[in-house]
Amino acid sequence: MMKWEELPTPCYVVDEAKIEENLKILKGVMDRTGAHILLAQKAFSMYELYPLIGSYLSGATASGLYEARLCYEEMLPAAPERLESHIFSPAFRPEEFPEILSCCDHIIFNSCTQVRKFGKACKEAGKSVGLRINPECSTQEGHAIYDPCAESSRLGVTIGNFEEEIAEMLDGLHFHTLCEQDADALEITLQAVEEKFGKWLPGMKWINFGGGHHITKAGYQIERLENAIRRMRETYELDVYLEPGEAVALNAGYLVTTVLEILHNNMDIAILDTSAACHMPDVLEMPYRPPLTDSGQPQEKPYTYRLGGPTCLAGDIIGAYSFDVPLQEGDRLVFEDMAIYTMVKNNTFNGMPLPSIFIKEINGELRLIRQFGYDDFKSRL
Repeated sequence: MMKWEELPTPCYVVDEAKIEENLKILKGVMDRTGAHILLAQKAFSMYELYPLIGSYLSGATASGLYEARLCYEEMLPAAPERLESHIFSPAFRPEEFPEILSCCDHIIFNSCTQVRKFGKACKEAGKSVGLRINPECSTQEGHAIYDPCAESSRLGVTIGNFEEEIAEMLDGLHFHTLCEQDADALEITLQAVEEKFGKWLPGMKWINFGGGHHITKAGYQIERLENAIRRMRETYELDVYLEPGEAVALNAGYLVTTVLEILHNNMDIAILDTSAACHMPDVLEMPYRPPLTDSGQPQEKPYTYRLGGPTCLAGDIIGAYSFDVPLQEGDRLVFEDMAIYTMVKNNTFNGMPLPSIFIKEINGELRLIRQFGYDDFKSRL
């Protein structure tokens, strides 16, 4: 059995037991409310675990053809009579649409124009047609890049652009306005949805609350979420869908890295064999400071280091952390919560190798899923 100290670095390790803990929480919400919860593949697409995920959830949702195919090929076969494949795109490509029809159950459009263009083909193929709406109700603070309700957003139809004659072609309405938020933000959003689009809700079959629900985070107000689901089901006789991504794999993965070099320039700096820019892009995009095992805030412990990657990007900085003992070349560090938005977003800038992927199985065994090399870098160019 491989030991942690034997893992090649950098590498991702996904903890199957923690994934299942999250799935049990989500399944509980489904069982108590009758809602359907889907995996948002944009956050976590490790299809090795799709059979497990599909045994708990109702299927998956895609942002494009390739994710849709991944769900169709790797998740749906486990229970094709029960599992669903949904897709949303800001605009669909006509040449891809026949294949989308072959592997998706719910197809959600971003404009009335797209509904008119593709809706008839969906209906003829027996698919459920949805429209993404923009309730123009922002509940986020500090993350404009993730705010679909920001000014001049390209995502979702506002009430001012909603065409009433389109409603008869629709089976459901979809909104996605949250990002790592609790159920209170959902309540505020639902109020805006009802105020602006409530006229059409009684004629729909379903409503999709989108993603951004931090359901498996400690302290999340699950009862408030369940009350919101029940109210929409009972008031409008709608099926309710949710599409969390982070909640499925939250706190269920690690990125193991090795210290390559120690420098000093006004402060101690450790160069790692992993890169924020290449292997954990959300650290720079959000930005955020990922948890690191056995570390503290700067100056909290005796020895503080700025941790950076090996690329030429000056801003390839993960953050400042403190430790009980000085770092040394060859030390291993373990970043936490590294299952989400890492493997799906990583890149080979500067020719950086992609991290290997391991699963920590429920029995504790570490199993290699995928290794990458020079050919993976070269084949992308």
